[in-house]
Amino acid sequence: MANTDTKFTITIRPACAADLENIAAVHHESFARQSHSLEWVTATANGYPRMRYFVAQCGSDIVGYVVWAEKSGFRTEVVLELEQIAVLPTYRGQGIGRALVGSLLDVNEALRARGASVKAILITTRSDNHAWRLYQSALGAKVHATITDLYSADEVIMVAADPVAHLAKGAYV
Repeated sequence: MANTDTKFTITIRPACAADLENIAAVHHESFARQSHSLEWVTATANGYPRMRYFVAQCGSDIVGYVVWAEKSGFRTEVVLELEQIAVLPTYRGQGIGRALVGSLLDVNEALRARGASVKAILITTRSDNHAWRLYQSALGAKVHATITDLYSADEVIMVAADPVAHLAKGAYV
């Protein structure tokens, strides 16, 4: 998948071990309250195939990533969590987050190879994070609950039922 903006071309692809330091750099710049980025990213990547990283690459640079996490065992009807998504500040507002969310179609194809498919997506995010609009428009996610003061602020729990069908309608393009 590629974004063919006139300024740059973005390629979305599965992450590999050689990407971990660059993913950690994006993590470090995007999540100021979190620490030990390389350790966190490496531990998460070591959870494959339960945890699946995709990166947004511009030229030779990693400018964003998304992590999809399978919840509650390997099932035929899979509930995924959009565990984390980040785009470097200088690349935000260019559709890269939307393209990263589109990697869900690649995850679903990989799951189909083992006879499974995505049933729903679980997302938690700060209530003041404007990214919830992306999850709503790209995946059809709806807010189901708010937990007050969970991390650094109120956190909303969103669920997208049948998100692959939502993406297939072209909602993320």
